[in-house]
Amino acid sequence: MLKRLRESKAAQGTLLALPTTFWLFFLLIIPLFLTLVISFGKRSPDGDVIYTFSLDNYTRLFGYSTDCPDGQSSCFDPLYVQILGRSLTLAFNTTALVIGMAYPLAYFIARAHPKKRNLFLFLVLIPLWTNFVIRVYAWMMLLRKEGAINIIIGALANMLHIPFTPFEMLYTPGAVLVGMVYEFLPFMILPIYTSLEKIDISLYEAAADLGANAVKTFLRVTLPLSMPGVVAGTILVFIPVMGTFIVSDILGGRQVILVGNLIQRQFLDARDPTFGSAASLILMVMTLVVTYFYTRKFGFGEEIVPA
Repeated sequence: MLKRLRESKAAQGTLLALPTTFWLFFLLIIPLFLTLVISFGKRSPDGDVIYTFSLDNYTRLFGYSTDCPDGQSSCFDPLYVQILGRSLTLAFNTTALVIGMAYPLAYFIARAHPKKRNLFLFLVLIPLWTNFVIRVYAWMMLLRKEGAINIIIGALANMLHIPFTPFEMLYTPGAVLVGMVYEFLPFMILPIYTSLEKIDISLYEAAADLGANAVKTFLRVTLPLSMPGVVAGTILVFIPVMGTFIVSDILGGRQVILVGNLIQRQFLDARDPTFGSAASLILMVMTLVVTYFYTRKFGFGEEIVPA
């Protein structure tokens, strides 16, 4: 049997995949199945799950409710639809801003002298050494009315004898966007840098020999060959932004509620695991759909070739 195992690569592959398959089954498939089952249930007065089959949680999530004023049998409340739309919009905006900021920086690092690259990468990774929550709280100290940003702007205004009223930056959608961009920027820089660093320098020489200027070389050589990093970074940023709740909880307060905050509060505050499970599954489906169409449009970067 051992001899057959040594000779069969398929058997070796199956054996190597067994531990991963085991953990995926128990840590992903079973919890996902239980979440699906609970999402069709109903909440008891004590906050427990009544196992039945009902679509009330999903219809409620998309705005249709049977708990209506004036004795109406059903009504439309856009609250949860607005939360879904706000989360999707924030994820798109964050990803777009992160790409716009990360690409030039990654390009600069990739083209820097080899002795300086490690230093620049070290500086990019330094924020990740600190706890995620501490970094978000640091932004709260910067953005609040008595924070460092308002103090600096106020000092400059006083020097120029300009009236100044402190900006209300904290607990706004803009504060949440700033926090998201800051937190997820390194996850875009690193994959883009990896793709740029792998580009053979002889391709630039060939482009120059063919008469291509800097702009055309970037559009026809650099950008297409760096797209695998852009696609990987987009997935690494978009998916966690859709589900995160810490940044919006701290920098947005009760003013900016995202799907992640909704799920958290349903499980911890409202004690409604059925509605929280339905929201979790809708979030997962939304993320998968956007990721699917994005990768179908751009592939994973390798399929993109200059026209």
